[in-house]
Amino acid sequence: MNHDDYPDPYIRGILNTVKTIAMVGASEKDNRPSYFALKYLLERGYRMIPVNPGLAGQDLLGRKAYAKLSDVPEPIDMVDIFRASRYAVEIVEEALALTPRPQVIWMQLSIRNDEAAKLAEANGLKVVMNRCPKIEYGRLSSEIAWMGVNTRTLTAKKAQLFGRGIQRMALNRVTLAGGATDAAVRAEKPDR
Repeated sequence: MNHDDYPDPYIRGILNTVKTIAMVGASEKDNRPSYFALKYLLERGYRMIPVNPGLAGQDLLGRKAYAKLSDVPEPIDMVDIFRASRYAVEIVEEALALTPRPQVIWMQLSIRNDEAAKLAEANGLKVVMNRCPKIEYGRLSSEIAWMGVNTRTLTAKKAQLFGRGIQRMALNRVTLAGGATDAAVRAEKPDR
């Protein structure tokens, strides 16, 4: 697999088939990219599992966090790595020890480890490096095209919007996971 350029059907195939995603390195801080990605994918119907030893046992966006992949009590389809590249081999080794094994190892933007990719592929897993599933989902679904972003996807069909469409991005939104976001609460002004 050429990890410098992924064909759209390869990425689309992954995003259409995985249902349960374990995010290694998930953060509870609402200004961190891992928080945004977890929230976005959760709102798109994926079963998200936060994995972070510092959050183990806590609730993150309505989902219980686990210390490590082996603590997750259900099958995982995809492992989304939000840790530095140097940890990727260790995380892939942990994923390969799971029964059943995940189908995909996905390394986030700026995360690339060719040794980890070779190990995963040698064991039958698909690999994506230096990409964000949140961005790829938005691009391939034409969702981000509504914001004026060139998605490189040509279609004459209007994209079907999920929920309330682009409007859910307003600061005063209530998330599909329940409750207002911290940013919305901070932005609220008291009634006078």
